Amino acid sequence: MTDRQNGMVQSYGYPSVSTTGNAQVVSRAVAAAAANNHHSSRSKAGRGSKRYSVSAFYSMAAEQDNEVEDELAQAQRQLRDLKTKISAQSKKNFVLERDVRYLDSRIALLIQNRIALAEQTEMASHLEEHGDGDDDVYPDDRKLQQYGNLFFILQSEPRHIATLCRLVSLSEIDTLLQTVMFTLYGNQYESREEHLLLTMFQNVLAAQFETSTEFGSLLRANTPVSRMMTTYTRRGPGQSYLKATLAEKIKSLVEHKDLNLEINPLKVYEQMVAQIEQDSGSLPDDIPKSVTPEIAASNPDVQAIIQPRLKMLMEIAESFLMTIISSADEVPYGIRWICKQIRSLTKRKNPQASEFSVCSMIGGFFFLRFINPAIVTPRAYMLLDNAPGKYPRRTLTLIAKMLQNLANRPSYAKEAYMLPTNPFVEENKTRINKFLNELCEVSDFYESLEMDQYMALSKKDIVLNISLNEIFNTLTLVQKHLDTIAPKDKDRIRILMTEMGSAPAQVARKENKTIDLPLFSRWEIPIQDLTTALMSENNITQNDILYMETKAIYVQLIRSLPHLSNSGALGLDLEYIAETAATTKDAQLVRKGIKVKDMLRELDDMGIIDHRDRYKLLVEEITQELTHLGNLKEKVLLELASLESVFKTILDHNTYLRGQLESYKAYLQNVRIQSSGAEKQTKKSVGIGVQVGDSGNGSGIHGINASGSGIGTSGYAGHTNKKKGTGVQGPFKFSHSQLEKDGVISQSTVPESRRPNIYFAFTSPLPGTFIIAMHFKGREKAILEMDLKLDDLLEKQQDNVELLDLEYVGLNVSKILQLLNKTFVTRNK
Repeated sequence: MTDRQNGMVQSYGYPSVSTTGNAQVVSRAVAAAAANNHHSSRSKAGRGSKRYSVSAFYSMAAEQDNEVEDELAQAQRQLRDLKTKISAQSKKNFVLERDVRYLDSRIALLIQNRIALAEQTEMASHLEEHGDGDDDVYPDDRKLQQYGNLFFILQSEPRHIATLCRLVSLSEIDTLLQTVMFTLYGNQYESREEHLLLTMFQNVLAAQFETSTEFGSLLRANTPVSRMMTTYTRRGPGQSYLKATLAEKIKSLVEHKDLNLEINPLKVYEQMVAQIEQDSGSLPDDIPKSVTPEIAASNPDVQAIIQPRLKMLMEIAESFLMTIISSADEVPYGIRWICKQIRSLTKRKNPQASEFSVCSMIGGFFFLRFINPAIVTPRAYMLLDNAPGKYPRRTLTLIAKMLQNLANRPSYAKEAYMLPTNPFVEENKTRINKFLNELCEVSDFYESLEMDQYMALSKKDIVLNISLNEIFNTLTLVQKHLDTIAPKDKDRIRILMTEMGSAPAQVARKENKTIDLPLFSRWEIPIQDLTTALMSENNITQNDILYMETKAIYVQLIRSLPHLSNSGALGLDLEYIAETAATTKDAQLVRKGIKVKDMLRELDDMGIIDHRDRYKLLVEEITQELTHLGNLKEKVLLELASLESVFKTILDHNTYLRGQLESYKAYLQNVRIQSSGAEKQTKKSVGIGVQVGDSGNGSGIHGINASGSGIGTSGYAGHTNKKKGTGVQGPFKFSHSQLEKDGVISQSTVPESRRPNIYFAFTSPLPGTFIIAMHFKGREKAILEMDLKLDDLLEKQQDNVELLDLEYVGLNVSKILQLLNKTFVTRNK
């Protein structure tokens, strides 16, 4: 009993607690409270102690027992699987977004014919096979061990990655971020990896603050560090918050497609003049077509237009602000913790900094890097299915500017037209300061990270799912900056890099295998017995461990045999529960029942619990655990439902990105063919609408018909009619109902009764050129025909034009691009 008192109670700094019976213990609730109290006081007391709630560890073991099959266990298992899928899919989307972002900037020039053929080839090669094509690229066992050693150090000692992130160039950062954010710390919902990643952020930010001379633009400049912070906000938890907080708000605004809230006087004047010219056919002599911004701002008609718009715009911005402020508790922990570090580092950098300056720095991250990009480009952030129209898009941009000005206190030097929104800033500056400071009020994670590190060292199966090119690229960067990362000869990273020699070159995409890399450190002795380590660190005795393990087993037994929760009239009958489990037909329950009977007797003999009061104290703690688990189940189910929605959104975004990428690939192929002469191309140079045959050996490349296009072909009347000796492909036939079902037709004026008899025939007579013909069954001649050019469609997509008007039907631009790609893109067979 004395051991338990001195071990458990004193380890948390609590005085002895007397209870009835001769047992003196600390409950899970008290232990957790004590741990939290110590945890939250860390900033005052420093890290003078490494104590942590071991009781919480055993409670966690009872919660996560893999042998239990109750509803909670099933929900937890589903939640873990879903979190793993979200983490993996987020990485895939990041890679796709990187490729799309690169091509998006280049396609704009290509459409305008301002790019050379050599650059076209370079763009295409960006997405094609590259590397030396060496077959002997798979690392041998010795190399795998060395890689496992290196990546264990990089993961568990985040300062090295922090140094690397500061040293790399902007052109190198995306590839490194892929490895860091989605591989090295890719399990976005696992506490150890998340906390290590945040520790890395702390190192990066501390160095950034220390070396920066431009205090005001510290977090606003486009640097590798700012790119890294933005990427962090795009992970699963951040995406989930944005969807829950902003999606409905943005959707309701975007529905008002014709609501024009432009307040820039020059743009308002231009729109006004264009409207007058359209209505009357010409402009009056006293209204010039173009004027200076100052003249536009002083125009009475322009002022009359702007005033009501300004009022409505501030009301909408106020609504957005209130939604964001009320969501403070839902902001992901990691983002709040980064805000906390920014506040701390700002005060350390400039102790005399005003409240305004400190909050401006926090707002520079929270709004500029997290909230505003989602408001301005909601389609890219998966908050909308389609890009907003012209007017709603401008309204969202203005709202984002107002929120940013509120957080950063504007000078209006570059955008004087925003000056009239200053009342919104003045009225809300106290409120926004309070909100930004509240974001910073989160506890640190250092003690829990120590527990996680112990558990990681005790495991034998820490595995990193990583591609060969991610390994080789990381090795190249470490090698390049080795003198900074590991300056001393005895540094472990330097020793490993010396042993491994030069980093291998990047391999071709087809050889870029993903491998499971076991992580371990040859310099550390794995902790085989976590309990022993925790006991030595926390002054916990063997009696304490026995008590907590007994409690954990009873919780597991009652979860497996729920009817035993009502085993006694006065509460749980622990002896009956153990006996019942020991006499079941389940071998695992029998083993646990026999074991816990012996443990109960041993605790009673030592005086830690008392059979005369029916083990009252232990019963109370087990009951508390079961209540906690009941509440936990509800939370798990709610989180599961929320993350299922997020996962679906991420999958939909992946489909969108793939469609966009295929559009760009196909367009590049066509441009290359047309630039150098289609008749000179080999069979490997093919694009949309191109058919290449080889009469000499009977081989060739053929189009994929609608039934093989993968666009949901049930109901299509698709077939191919490839004309020999020509480049013509088609027609491919699609029913009105199926195109409507798949979202290709978004509007239709065709009467409902006639739609079953309507079909569309798609033909590609030339690369990148398509003819869409609308037919009525039984009639030979088409009702209408329309020529389409691939670059026109891409230009519409870039300009966020959602609808392609075909007189009787309106086609969704993104969906028609996807359909054309899947129907006409040809491949080697």
